[in-house]
Amino acid sequence: MEEDNQCTKPHAILVPLPLQGHVIPFTNLAVKLASNGFTITFVNTQHIHHQITKSQPNNKTEQDDIFAAARKSGLDIRYKTVSDGFPLAFNRFQNLDQCLEGHLHVYPAHVDELVGDLVQSDPSITCFIADTFHTWPQTIANKYNLVNVSFWTQPALVLSIYYHLDLLRQNGHFGFHDKREDIIDYIPGVQAIEPKDLMSDLQATDLLSPMLRIIYKAFHEVKRADFILINTVQELESETLSALHEKQPTYAIGPIFPSETTKSIVATNLMSEFDCTQWLNAKPPGSVLFISFGSYAQVTTKDIEEIAHGLLLSKVSFIWVLRPDTTSYEETNILPVGFDDEIKDRGMIVPWCSQIKVLLHPAVGGFLTHCGWNSILESMWCGVPMLCFPLWTDQITNRKLVVDDWGIGLNICDGVKPITRVEVAEKINHVMSGKLGHGLQKEIKNVRQTMEDALALNGSSQKNFFQFISDVKNKVQTRN
Repeated sequence: MEEDNQCTKPHAILVPLPLQGHVIPFTNLAVKLASNGFTITFVNTQHIHHQITKSQPNNKTEQDDIFAAARKSGLDIRYKTVSDGFPLAFNRFQNLDQCLEGHLHVYPAHVDELVGDLVQSDPSITCFIADTFHTWPQTIANKYNLVNVSFWTQPALVLSIYYHLDLLRQNGHFGFHDKREDIIDYIPGVQAIEPKDLMSDLQATDLLSPMLRIIYKAFHEVKRADFILINTVQELESETLSALHEKQPTYAIGPIFPSETTKSIVATNLMSEFDCTQWLNAKPPGSVLFISFGSYAQVTTKDIEEIAHGLLLSKVSFIWVLRPDTTSYEETNILPVGFDDEIKDRGMIVPWCSQIKVLLHPAVGGFLTHCGWNSILESMWCGVPMLCFPLWTDQITNRKLVVDDWGIGLNICDGVKPITRVEVAEKINHVMSGKLGHGLQKEIKNVRQTMEDALALNGSSQKNFFQFISDVKNKVQTRN
């Protein structure tokens, strides 16, 4: 009987997009699947693996396998790395177009070879779970007779817009140099959306850029997947999810967090963390604004200057995550002269920290964010209202959900005119105090409760997750 169970145990290969914002939900999904009877083989690029290892305290040798601690806890997660086609020292963000071309034409062959070797050495592998942004999952899944699962790490709204690029093109809202500027109200399951709220890639004028060619190919591929998993909550995006589910099996299983929210057993950070706990412990409840623009998006020096002066005018205490490459890869002194002296004990500037640990601290009362989806999910889970400063890609559209649809955040500016220090100070004070702040707190408590309910034993995310597992097992049986 034990042998029979071992034979029927599902075994999935997971391949995230090689960016921290995608690797984190993929590792959380790996642990969740392994905790529910899956064997997992997790594949990182050698570059991402190198960054993670380098960021660990004392470069611990056990971090050569980021899932070592997970395996010690009894989870069957194996770990492999693969080349993305570039040397480790190659700066992928400074040479973004070249990197994207490699992602299109070089990286797939390396993944194909690895998957082929894995399947040949271990016939128990039955399932291939790849990031929706990859352009080759169906080709590889078909070649090795694997169930093809697409994992989308952003909101369903963004997926649906990309999914219906053909409708945007037919209606003149995409694919033309003179695009229509009127409301978009024809995407199934998506309430009216303005063109300015589309992802920045769809507002670009170069229609043959490497990024758009990846999008064209990836969202043709996703329509051939057996199943789509989404890191969102059914009740928050019900209409959009229902419309997608009519096209193909789609499961909202989010938010996918580690079981201990503040501490994952898997290392995923690409930078060393600074511990802010002691500083926060000395601050009154709800008095600190947390500021972070994510792991790779860049901000103009002018915007940084206005935000810095806005913080000074607001008089609010804050923690500001400023990566060394926040504005560029060359510029280092980006804050106004004398800023450090003026903030004294009420401000802390760090290169990186545990975001969710900071957001969970009772001293934190607001979050000035770039609107990356992981940041939004964490902020909602921690009950912290947001000040939205989206920079590019899905962040533009995510802002709409936070501010316009769910009412749990404010815009730092109108998105048309440049931000100003006076406006920054006003918006900070609105969120951190006053009636507006109280209204946001009320709405975000409701959203937090919705998320908690979804993750409860009989909640929508748990039901969807177990339905997905059942459907995968049935699909595997029909293939064999």
